[in-house]
Amino acid sequence: MTIIIGLVVTLACMLGGFAAMGGHIEVIWQPFEYIIILGASLGTFIVANPVKVIKDVGVAFKEAATNAAPKKADYLEVLGCLFVLMRELKTKSRSEVEAHIDSPGESAIFQAFPKVLANEKLVTFITDYMRLILMGSARTHEIEALMDEEIQTLRGDKLKAYHAVVAVSEGLPALGIVAAVLGVIKAMGALDQSPEVLGHLIGAALVGTFAGIFFSYAVFSPIATQIKIVREKKMRKFIVVKQTLLALMNGAMPQIAVEHGRKAISSSERPSVDELEQQTLATGAAGAESAKQAA
Repeated sequence: MTIIIGLVVTLACMLGGFAAMGGHIEVIWQPFEYIIILGASLGTFIVANPVKVIKDVGVAFKEAATNAAPKKADYLEVLGCLFVLMRELKTKSRSEVEAHIDSPGESAIFQAFPKVLANEKLVTFITDYMRLILMGSARTHEIEALMDEEIQTLRGDKLKAYHAVVAVSEGLPALGIVAAVLGVIKAMGALDQSPEVLGHLIGAALVGTFAGIFFSYAVFSPIATQIKIVREKKMRKFIVVKQTLLALMNGAMPQIAVEHGRKAISSSERPSVDELEQQTLATGAAGAESAKQAA
């Protein structure tokens, strides 16, 4: 929503200011200039990126437009799921815990936290390191280094869409010049025409330079920044899992371990201690009860 509001404000101020100083807005409407600029940008974007990244850019645009960053409730659900798993680890046999780790889709614990279960990469991250904890032979600093490496890899994958959009943004001013040059070439072929016609053609050519710069700095660059912000926030869930499980490995009780995870959340989305107790732990208790009944 903020993207739409921002674009409306930008267009209103730009076109309103241009009209206020006596400009004719209809002169800016040069559809073929826009086709050259945006079409060339789309073509270079397709050339530069694999199909997987191209598809992910569409997903990233949707996430940025809807501000699909994790909210407080999402973090509470992650902490609740971790709390139940850690409590099972402390109170149940290895085989009982492994049943949840090996088949999370069929686990009553994961089913009690649908948002967590829907995030395949997050579930894999949780189950992989819970499995290593179950083995009991790995050292904490080794697990931490492994987690950091995986998080960095996941972050790189998530930001490929951001880098792809940034590359488009950086190329647009140059493509605007290309469109302008083509317009000037067209104008040079009409030197025998009246000054009024020639002036119109030159003005249309200059729209290409304007459009390239406008699309770059007022449209694609801000959208790319929003994509990066949302994707970075989505990666915060993995940091929460990391801090929680490391605390558990260092001997913390589940109630204390989730507090380590809570502290890894940005202050603007971080649930309070009371919310952690009232919602996360209460939900965790319900999840544990469901798992018990399923067993």
